[in-house]
Amino acid sequence: MTTTTPSTEDSLTTGGDRGYLRIATEEAYAHPEMYELYRRHLRDGSLPDIGFNSLVGYFLGSEHPQPKSVVERLQEAGEKRLADMDRAGIDHQVLAITAPGTQVLDAREGADVARKTNDRLAEVCAEHPTRFSALAAVSFEQPDAGAAELERAVTQLGLKGLMANSHIRGRYLDHPDFLPVLEKCAELDVPLYLHPTTPPNSMIAPYREAGLDGAVLGFGAETGLHLLRMITSGLFDRIPGLRVVVGHLGEALPFWADRIDHMHAKQVASKRYDAIGPLEQKPSDYLRSHIWITTSGMPWTKPIMFVRDVVGADRVMYAMDYPYQYELSEVVEQDELPMPLEEKKEFFELTARRVFNLQF
Repeated sequence: MTTTTPSTEDSLTTGGDRGYLRIATEEAYAHPEMYELYRRHLRDGSLPDIGFNSLVGYFLGSEHPQPKSVVERLQEAGEKRLADMDRAGIDHQVLAITAPGTQVLDAREGADVARKTNDRLAEVCAEHPTRFSALAAVSFEQPDAGAAELERAVTQLGLKGLMANSHIRGRYLDHPDFLPVLEKCAELDVPLYLHPTTPPNSMIAPYREAGLDGAVLGFGAETGLHLLRMITSGLFDRIPGLRVVVGHLGEALPFWADRIDHMHAKQVASKRYDAIGPLEQKPSDYLRSHIWITTSGMPWTKPIMFVRDVVGADRVMYAMDYPYQYELSEVVEQDELPMPLEEKKEFFELTARRVFNLQF
């Protein structure tokens, strides 16, 4: 078994001195004009989304140093971000539009934000090709136009996939309306990254009243529901080339896998729900055939090793969740995961290269 030298926060460096590069695969960006648009909506109360007003209202309205620092870092993709990466030993970030992205906006505003974000991310990647890659944004409100923007972003701008910040104003990607965008992902052979946002109005009340609508629980509960809907709806059977990446160790689905399989089989047999029918595989099998999982925001060794065991080591890769969760100690903990060097290279670098077609 090949091992590496134990690391400390002081020893974190880029360049692959430990035998691998660290590629962080869920790293957030916000175009400044998007935040100006958000501020206008917050001022005039024109977006009735409770989660938007809770989440974005906090980050753009709080005077606390932590959210102010996050907002500053989200809008910067140059020297400050590169310095943070160097300090944490991060060789490469896969950038993407932060939540809620375009998905709280109408078609016109969403398309404008997506186009400007994609153009800017392409510039950033061209300026620093060894340090940054990026995923595209689209407006899902006009799926045909969204598919066209995805094609432009991938074929003309060189972006590496599509970011979906979970529900689209209360609707989910298993709905037939969104097939053009998902089919375009499969046609272009690029992954869809399913990222959390706050639950929709129809779901958020008990989370919001307890202060649990954000990353502490609401994000994961909503995004896990979204991914499971995609699986049980038969979406991956209809679009077999669709590849999905999900963060936070799979938004709890690997931990529920056996129970989901058991109860899904009972529901199919009893024909209890019109929405639940036979699939080509067990629900948990799609975690091993169509879905990849990142460790964003979940740096704890025990669940990382558990998820690797459930879905396969080749399905789990590193992410930080910058700048929301920028902790050098978490990089150190994952450097010390109990696996041989060859597997750490897969975890930190090679799986990401394959999934996102990274060629730097």
